[in-house]
Amino acid sequence: MVKSEKEKMITGDLFSVYDEELVAERGAARDKVEAFNALGEKHPEQSQKLIKELFGATGEDVEVHATFRCDYGYNIYVGEDFFANYDCVMLDVAPIRIGKHCLLGPKVQIYSVNHPADPKLRRNGAMGIGKPVTMGDDVWVGGGAIICPGVTIGNNVIVAAGAVVTKSFGDNVVLGGNPARVIKNLK
Repeated sequence: MVKSEKEKMITGDLFSVYDEELVAERGAARDKVEAFNALGEKHPEQSQKLIKELFGATGEDVEVHATFRCDYGYNIYVGEDFFANYDCVMLDVAPIRIGKHCLLGPKVQIYSVNHPADPKLRRNGAMGIGKPVTMGDDVWVGGGAIICPGVTIGNNVIVAAGAVVTKSFGDNVVLGGNPARVIKNLK
């Protein structure tokens, strides 16, 4: 059976970013994101309702501050007691899964998309490769940090402001630097 471009995207195969279905889904998500951002903080109940409709799944207590950006929304899964501060970006080509009691500082960027090494395939951004991002419970990501495609972060992890996380890490650590490394154990 031949996979659709959306199936390829979600399963981590090389896919066409200009597929009609994907372009339409990004457009629909963009409409919701723009409506959310337009509400700002004046109407918190309405804005959080939009986020819960946009995301694939959420806990009951979820707070996201405008502005926010994502590709599709339906590939973002956050647990109970989730908070994202101003100007966060989640490129959710592949699933982004964030556990319970997690905090994202301002301008945090989470990318679950990469592009091929072959320049012919990546010209004009035509081809992408989805790589899921997973974060455990009780993760705090400091402002301006970047979480790269394919990364898994364990439970009770602090990612220092400005860190660039390019590989996976286990539980109970503080990460910092570019590329991020363990700078402290927490237990």
